[in-house]
Amino acid sequence: MIDLRTFILLDSLQEQLASYIGSTAKGFLPVPGVASLFVEIAPGLAINQVTDVALKATSCQPAIQIVERAYGLLEVHHHDKGEVVSAGAAILDFLEVAEDQRTKPDLVSNQIIRSMEAYQCQLINRNRSGSMILPGESLFILETEPAGYAVFAANEAEKAARVKLVDVRPFGAFGRLYMSGPEAEIDSAAEAAARALESITGKPNKRKSK
Repeated sequence: MIDLRTFILLDSLQEQLASYIGSTAKGFLPVPGVASLFVEIAPGLAINQVTDVALKATSCQPAIQIVERAYGLLEVHHHDKGEVVSAGAAILDFLEVAEDQRTKPDLVSNQIIRSMEAYQCQLINRNRSGSMILPGESLFILETEPAGYAVFAANEAEKAARVKLVDVRPFGAFGRLYMSGPEAEIDSAAEAAARALESITGKPNKRKSK
């Protein structure tokens, strides 16, 4: 049995998120404005089959394929949104599931640290792959399960506010998002991210329902 954890279409990759993927991924790198599909499944090894199905059915390019023991993550993108939608349809057909059988995301943590201290900024900057957080800025940290939905939260937050993408990790047991900026903008970003995750329909998270 293959469990569909994340299935989310990003209609237009925002500039920072597209650039972040381009600087961290090992596949065919996206540019801002393309449509993007993120799929996360369990067990992880089966993501190879999912990738095969998507690429044979469409002209989409893959930027990310991560294979872990428990979970696997795939990202595909294309300038033509219809190609990405078709890739998603092919994947769902292969898995023999409907989109509403994906796991509904659980917002595990939603934190804002205001007026960051310089030493903590240095700690975070040492481990980030995106923009640097500066002393005095506010920091928004989000954690979600399944992990793949962190990119949707990042994309919607970037649409809503003038903030900096510090880091986003959409794989593993939990997904994490770090954004920094002025206090008011961070508040707007956090609200947009939470609202975006709440809008996603699907089956209840197994861990949360226990």
